[in-house]
Amino acid sequence: MTALDFFARWRVRLGYLLAVVALWLARPTPRSIFLGAGVGFIGLIIRGCAAGYLHKQEVLTTTGPYARTRNPLYFGSSFLVLGAALAMRSWWAAALLLIYFALVYSLVMRREELELRQKHGEAFARYAGTVPLFFPRLFGSTGLASDGLGFSWAQYKKNHEYQAAIGFVLLLAGLLVIWWLRLR
Repeated sequence: MTALDFFARWRVRLGYLLAVVALWLARPTPRSIFLGAGVGFIGLIIRGCAAGYLHKQEVLTTTGPYARTRNPLYFGSSFLVLGAALAMRSWWAAALLLIYFALVYSLVMRREELELRQKHGEAFARYAGTVPLFFPRLFGSTGLASDGLGFSWAQYKKNHEYQAAIGFVLLLAGLLVIWWLRLR
């Protein structure tokens, strides 16, 4: 198992462990939680939109947010991580979260790129040549043909994207509990 495989397989489980440490370091206030929730909400919208277009292992998705960035789910996740860091109001927690995200997800994106190149060949090469890896292209057309697939709530559910929203709300609730306990 390579490092790429390890992080792809274990990133969520390692993230739970990291979350426990980050929560222990957290020093939230109602204001920081509210600010973090606002930033995280942007991430949930981006992720939700992307999940409604994504047909994993079926087709190379190139429409919707995938016409702007090859990794809109991870781009949305970056807002969730930033929102969590702001809500925790701890430099140490923020550093842990942001470094973990940057390191692990850069490896995960590289691994997924290899898989997509293998599966979709020249179609993926054209796509990768016109659509940025992470930061979205805001203006202009990619010139790629549409895959014909639009947003679908059924696809959103099939991709279990609601779990990200539930997880973020639980994190915010946990931070409120931490704040309340520290008041006492």
